[in-house]
Amino acid sequence: MSVPAVLKKILIADDEPDILEIVRYNLISEGYTVFTAKDGNEAIEMAKRQQPDLILLDIMMPGKNGIEVCNLLRMQPAFKDTLIVFLTALSDEGTEIKGLETGADDYITKPISPKVLLSKVNALFRRITKGDTGILTIGDLVIDREKYMVIFQGQDIILARKEFELLALLASKPGKVFLRNEILNQVWGTEVIVGDRTIDVHIRKIRQKLNLDCITTVKGVGYKFEL
Repeated sequence: MSVPAVLKKILIADDEPDILEIVRYNLISEGYTVFTAKDGNEAIEMAKRQQPDLILLDIMMPGKNGIEVCNLLRMQPAFKDTLIVFLTALSDEGTEIKGLETGADDYITKPISPKVLLSKVNALFRRITKGDTGILTIGDLVIDREKYMVIFQGQDIILARKEFELLALLASKPGKVFLRNEILNQVWGTEVIVGDRTIDVHIRKIRQKLNLDCITTVKGVGYKFEL
């Protein structure tokens, strides 16, 4: 296990007792400290009380649904950077887009095997570890955010400034879907007006220069980095 799980707290919110217990058991077996909630209102109260590092949210819950819970938590400074992931049986594109737009870090559909879920949870925590340093190392790709340097398979890759900033943003959280507006605001700023195809052009250039299709387009939502 590559993540110091014993130091991490996870809140699971789901109104199905069987799923709640299975997920809870497997996360505890992995070394995480786990808290549970059976509805949206309880999830909010438990989150405030325990300040978890990661929240796994079902969407269809009594009281407040998962999207409402995520939206309310993201409005509070204490949960601005908390990892929030939807774990739900709803697989339609519209619900996924709506969920990600509330600020969720990922959207996982049921059914999912405990082994795969643990792998995703561990990967989410590795994101944070990598994001704490100025150097991102993902496989054969090294991104030095302080020196604006990119090295792939031992070779220096020359990127334009905005190409570098776009790659560094997406690679800072592998697997996370970044919304188009989120990318534009963080890379180009809110005061700069750019065309709708600006991101697409920069992503195409990054793929060409790396000779690697590492950025995935999520139709109707945004983009994510996967290596």
